[in-house]
Amino acid sequence: MIDVSALYCGLETASTPHRYGRRITQIDPPEHERLGLADSAAERRPIVVWNLTRTCNLKCLHCYSDSEAMRYPGELSTDQCKRVLEDLADFHVPAVLFSGGEPLVRPDLFELAAYARQLGLHVVLSTNGTLIDRKAAERFKELKFAYVGISLDSADPAIHDHFRGQKGAFERTMRGFRHCVDVGQKVGLRLTITRQTAQDLDAIFAFIEREGINRACFYHLCPAGRGKDLMALNAQESRQAVDTIFEQTQRLINKGKRVEILTVDNHCDGPYMYLKMKDQGHSRAEQVYQMLSWNGGGRYSSGVGVASIDFYGHVHADQFSMGRSFGNVKDRPFSQIWQDVTDPVMAGLKDRLGLLKGRCATCRFKEMCGGALRARAEAMTGDPWASDPGCYLSDEEIAGDMIESSSGV
Repeated sequence: MIDVSALYCGLETASTPHRYGRRITQIDPPEHERLGLADSAAERRPIVVWNLTRTCNLKCLHCYSDSEAMRYPGELSTDQCKRVLEDLADFHVPAVLFSGGEPLVRPDLFELAAYARQLGLHVVLSTNGTLIDRKAAERFKELKFAYVGISLDSADPAIHDHFRGQKGAFERTMRGFRHCVDVGQKVGLRLTITRQTAQDLDAIFAFIEREGINRACFYHLCPAGRGKDLMALNAQESRQAVDTIFEQTQRLINKGKRVEILTVDNHCDGPYMYLKMKDQGHSRAEQVYQMLSWNGGGRYSSGVGVASIDFYGHVHADQFSMGRSFGNVKDRPFSQIWQDVTDPVMAGLKDRLGLLKGRCATCRFKEMCGGALRARAEAMTGDPWASDPGCYLSDEEIAGDMIESSSGV
């Protein structure tokens, strides 16, 4: 994740200590929203994206798990899930993100969330929002969910409904957003950037401002599940989309809005931001370089600082890498699976720089970007160490003139 609000705009957020190794000085977020200060990015425990169920009440065009409104046999039971939560707590993971399918179709979701909170875990929800009524929103608030992330594909109801595969989805999602806002639950918007949704970014930011949304994550497309058939942006379109996100975030913060805006799943956004700030003569450009370098981008993401447990208990490097399992939590604890480097891919993810090929291998921002998203590289080339095809930096930018040691490039 690239925290645009913190880096480009200088706004500290509850995740700043975990993401960039810096203590918070401007704000004092509630304990259940704050991620702790990490000694180093390499030593961070993983944030665990847990797909509690594959079942979903919608059929989204970009679903990485290819979910439908049906029952899938073999999913973890409540007791099995609780044992996993105990292991995650003992392993000191910084957060658990309950996802799906649609996690709210599991009748034991709140039981599991309450148990996670009892164990001291930081709890986040990723949902399509259509099943959030007032009672559910109040329960989120009562259990102190760090935030509830709701997927939105467009501020235009017809476009959103098209992506979600169901007429009326936009209206029900809007009710979900508003129930969370009304009860004071921190709520986030999650949008996948495709050639279609990139045209709607200005309207999305207007929606964020109008509806009082606290947080927004803009995901670069990874071709997984049904999402493999969507049209990804070309390099110029990616740059334009990211420029819009930077500019709109600055606009909101200039208006006094404390909004946390992040881009996700393309760590070349970091070097691009640095180059843009440097070109603009921004006073914080070198500080941003240092923060991004500490974070390490993809180098300390999938397989290190991000993990996935799927609906059947298989452990993956991230939620887009379900084609490769490193073990199953039904057979041995997640903590053991995660630290086992006998699998060459897991070992490589934990020390990947020397394995990168092509443009990623020779890029001057290799230690900052870390080769970006390995799942996208493997999905599009068949090689987990190939250059990430999602990189939109030019050959000149990644090779550019070496600059003074103050930035370390």
